[in-house]
Amino acid sequence: MDFPIIQEIEVKSILSKSNLPVCEYSVNPYVGCTHACRYCYASFMKRFTNHPEPWGGFLDVKYWKEIKNPGKYAGKELFIGSVTDPYNPQEEQYGRTKALLEQLKGSGAKLSIATKSDLVLRDLELIKTFPDARVSWSVNTLDETFREDMERAVSIERRLAAMKEFHQAGIRTTCFISPIFPGITDVKAIVERVKDKCNLIWLENLNLRGGYKAAIMEYIREKYPQLAALYKEIYVGNDHSYWQSLDAELQAWAKETGLDYVTNDDSMTRPFDAPPVIVNYFYHSEIKKSAGRGGGRGA
Repeated sequence: MDFPIIQEIEVKSILSKSNLPVCEYSVNPYVGCTHACRYCYASFMKRFTNHPEPWGGFLDVKYWKEIKNPGKYAGKELFIGSVTDPYNPQEEQYGRTKALLEQLKGSGAKLSIATKSDLVLRDLELIKTFPDARVSWSVNTLDETFREDMERAVSIERRLAAMKEFHQAGIRTTCFISPIFPGITDVKAIVERVKDKCNLIWLENLNLRGGYKAAIMEYIREKYPQLAALYKEIYVGNDHSYWQSLDAELQAWAKETGLDYVTNDDSMTRPFDAPPVIVNYFYHSEIKKSAGRGGGRGA
């Protein structure tokens, strides 16, 4: 759908308590996402929003009363974009994410922003005013053809350029390699491309559930028939051995490369200019549960 259905809605609050392991509050200035990622975990939100349009074909623009006493969020971790991308193309027109940042400026809140866009560059100077701000970009391929098959977000090269600019500006950056498509996502190649542009590298496996499972399985059978048996083992047979093997392989490779590799824990602090830490979030229990209740990372 080239022209998403857009409506403006009023909400009581823009900040929600979160059970995600990386934040205390989740913040989503929009409902829906026009990136239309075919594998998006957040597509289940349609069950609660009653939108008849397909996922990617609608966007609700949130308006809220100005945040009172923003100082109460000092030291709190706020994850902007836990379900939908706060820098979707329509943000350029509506500016709800920018309005949020302006309302929180000076509050002392710690921000984590997840996106697939380079529009976030517009707010670089504003984001710099927050302590310990982190910005992450989702990158699960270096192949633009595969990326175009999966989503309508900006090119990988534009994301990497934005990541580099933020990192050079002294803001901590994360490359979120997610979702990892078995046999398609070259994790090592992505790490090599981003290791001088980020402080953290998150890994998350492709989970297939809900209405998009059949569509992705059909895509694999059509475009990557040599991987059809593997996907059937993983997503029909519920065989986790692929992820266990990949985990072991990446852990050994990271050690050889001189990169730290940890599991389900991004609390390791390193000097800003140190090599990035790789964090494996394969099958993290809270992330799996969050994807089913509305707190998953959808950028």
